[in-house]
Amino acid sequence: MAISDLFESSEHRNNVAHFASIVNVAIIDGVMNEKEEILVKQFAKKLNITDQEYQLIIDNPSKYPIPAIGSLEERIERIYDLFRIIYADHEMDEKERKLALKYAIGLGCPANNAEEVIKKSVKIFGGAIDFEDYKYLIDNMLS
Repeated sequence: MAISDLFESSEHRNNVAHFASIVNVAIIDGVMNEKEEILVKQFAKKLNITDQEYQLIIDNPSKYPIPAIGSLEERIERIYDLFRIIYADHEMDEKERKLALKYAIGLGCPANNAEEVIKKSVKIFGGAIDFEDYKYLIDNMLS
């Protein structure tokens, strides 16, 4: 097996785990609404999730651990993705907030900064914002 195959395999495992985290958030209230389902399918495509993986994850998303991410930009992007799913229905409940906090810490955000990242993300996502603006606002908190 070539080194590039190992990297792709590791990257794909991280994508599968990230996708499972997104699905966990989408179904935290028991059902996935239409907007959440559209976003989940978009993320499946973006993360190269196969149809078989998609079904396995939908059936049991909690089976997949949160991958620790070394790159600051990747951590920010994954938290941003998570908040896009959370705010698909334009609100965030307490279960979603707790899951987002757990996810941020699991991704490698320092615990003392994770709560602040979530608080600021909630304020930011109260309105529409694109990734570059989000990254700019959150970047200094995680470095």
